[in-house]
Amino acid sequence: MEMRNILIRHYLSNKASISHGFSSIFLLEAPKESNIEAPNLLDRSSRIQNGRGSVTAPAPQKAKAPEYANRFENVTYKEHNSPVSSVRVEGIASTPVGNENSGPCLAPSCHRLPPIGSLTDITPPNDMERESMSPLTPKISNMTPVGGDVIDIAHKGERSGSLQGDNSVSNYHNPTTSVPNLKNKSWTPPSYVISITEMNKLLQQSRVSSHQPAPKWSSIVDQEILLVKSEIENAAIKKDTSLYWPLYRNISMFERSYELMEKVLKVYVYQEGEKPIFHEPSTILVGIYASEGWFMKLLEADKQFVTGDPGKAHLFYIPFSSRLLQLTLYVRNSHKRDNLIHYMKDYVDMIAGKYLYFNRTEGADHFVAACHDWAPAETRGPMLNCIRALCNCDLKFGFKIGKDVSLPETYVRSANNPLKSLGANPPSQRPILAFFAGNPHGYLRPILLDHWENKDPDMKIFGPMPHVKGNINYLQHMKSSKYCICAKGHEVNSSRVVEAIFYECIPVIISDNFVPPFFEVLSWESFSVFVPEIDIPNLKNILLSISDERYKEMHKRVKEVQQHFLWHAEPVKYDLYYMTLHSIWYNRVFQIRTT
Repeated sequence: MEMRNILIRHYLSNKASISHGFSSIFLLEAPKESNIEAPNLLDRSSRIQNGRGSVTAPAPQKAKAPEYANRFENVTYKEHNSPVSSVRVEGIASTPVGNENSGPCLAPSCHRLPPIGSLTDITPPNDMERESMSPLTPKISNMTPVGGDVIDIAHKGERSGSLQGDNSVSNYHNPTTSVPNLKNKSWTPPSYVISITEMNKLLQQSRVSSHQPAPKWSSIVDQEILLVKSEIENAAIKKDTSLYWPLYRNISMFERSYELMEKVLKVYVYQEGEKPIFHEPSTILVGIYASEGWFMKLLEADKQFVTGDPGKAHLFYIPFSSRLLQLTLYVRNSHKRDNLIHYMKDYVDMIAGKYLYFNRTEGADHFVAACHDWAPAETRGPMLNCIRALCNCDLKFGFKIGKDVSLPETYVRSANNPLKSLGANPPSQRPILAFFAGNPHGYLRPILLDHWENKDPDMKIFGPMPHVKGNINYLQHMKSSKYCICAKGHEVNSSRVVEAIFYECIPVIISDNFVPPFFEVLSWESFSVFVPEIDIPNLKNILLSISDERYKEMHKRVKEVQQHFLWHAEPVKYDLYYMTLHSIWYNRVFQIRTT
């Protein structure tokens, strides 16, 4: 009871400084269309070379387990427990973009945020290994909590980019009920949370000031990227587009960036590295880690973007699998992964010694795509400057907004048909308000189950569901629910986020410090709901406060954004493969430094 009172007093003291209400709308003049032309840049061709190099990565220090390939499919165990994360109260963030009377705000300036001020001092520990499981309490200088946001449905008019609805939404932070409580279980109050509103500000800050090292010597590819950056920043407003513009932070910049990626981008894939850790995607095309396998498979076969000439490359791909690294080298139950980290360091040292390119930028133009939970630790040290496309994108453990990329964790059931079971019921055939089913991994899911399992007929909240061939029961629940609860397990990421989109269910993300996929270009608040972990007791009230009109528009947006989260055997424009590559490209463009 004493701890509960302390939490309540702490919350009330913070809440007094929180400004309630709706976010401000910043109206700035749209920039004029750029006159920059780059005929040579856009028409430049590249050479494609195939084959493996003769130099290989260091041999694994631990021999592969017999018949390791048989262990790759459907192995989802976790090797550790997660510390209790931090929670600071916040509501559901809003996304006002533009002016309801001025038409769609598509220019870059319409999405600029006010100066961040003290947020520049927010620096999560970037060299923290997840193995250390003690709660983390970093120093945050002069940071003003951004909390108490409500569901923003007051900005009427689709032209403004926000959703129509009534003005009756209230803030459901009740200090007498918001503190999660588990019977006979301890709950440590968290201390480090970056809200979705603050994430947006950090993204804008990263665009203004890059902390990436400048190249040690200039290259023509740097000048090409700078020209591309200018083109994107001055993108002309497009009136004809096949994309649904409310989904994006800035549709004009995104489309221009995507166009330039298709015309300009060249990627060099390092041929060094021993299988199965490198160049072996075929064994990880199913399961929850499939994203890294599909991306590797499609990029290594790509004849449009891949170049055999590293001197022409804007980006360099390190084709390793964090899942196969774990399966190959990790000693079960040892609770040690130093050998995995050292193995990747030795690989980077090897390519840095053989080529000039890693040292030229200290790895800033190199990237990885890794989905296993341990990837943040495996890519630390000399790889921290690299662009890390990670499924485990936790701000608390070193993920850098604006540099790193949130890779969607996708649960692929069939390597031959990654789109199996795609589609769902229309809104009128979704009688369930909210659905969740899963093992009580981590500290958060037991809290969710304690509050909602078998407590309310509208809230279908379960532990693990009985196994049925094809997961029919689970899939039917997702397809018949308005909202799908995406609660973190051991880590911040969950395949349920993409599953919800896959089955046209509004994602309800309950995972503090989780950076949603393709955060650079997508306006996640427009088609999903963010609920702070501390607001689990108010979950139903929060969902019921969303008007039917708003829900239907969010459902439409989920259907529209779905194309960005699909794997295809042959890549399709704007699909998950191209979106991943684009986010890596986009972050490199806006992080490049010349001096």
